[in-house]
Amino acid sequence: MKPFNIVLIEPEIPPNTGNIARLCAATGTVLHLVGKLGFSLDDRYLKRAGLDYWEFVALKQWPDLETLHASVPGARFFYLSTKVDRSYLEAGFQPGDFIVFGKETRGLPEELLAANPDTSFTIPMPSEKVRSLNLSTSAGIVLYEALRQSGAVR
Repeated sequence: MKPFNIVLIEPEIPPNTGNIARLCAATGTVLHLVGKLGFSLDDRYLKRAGLDYWEFVALKQWPDLETLHASVPGARFFYLSTKVDRSYLEAGFQPGDFIVFGKETRGLPEELLAANPDTSFTIPMPSEKVRSLNLSTSAGIVLYEALRQSGAVR
């Protein structure tokens, strides 16, 4: 089975990326870091959050999302954002899909979401008091739904 792919566009907070790296190591998911990072890959908080699992992380870096798209013609990309209304539970994930998250402070650009309305999703939150979930929490929620849909976890 092809692995799923988590894509982080310009992540800013090292522990979030470290936690997502650990998630990717645990699930055999490829982690793609896109654009300018808000930290060094040698950051101690990044390393600490990923613990001693870094050797098991399939990590790829890209200068921009366009270069990543061009490297995988025909691949399916799903964009997660608080700026859309359609639930991620409506997405039909398949092995090999790319699940894309934006930077912690701004999310994904609105023009990217507008250009991809059929593959843009959100994680519904019953409480209106909270604007968004933590990036690593969001990645875990959506990735495990994708794994469930593909039969990789029950």
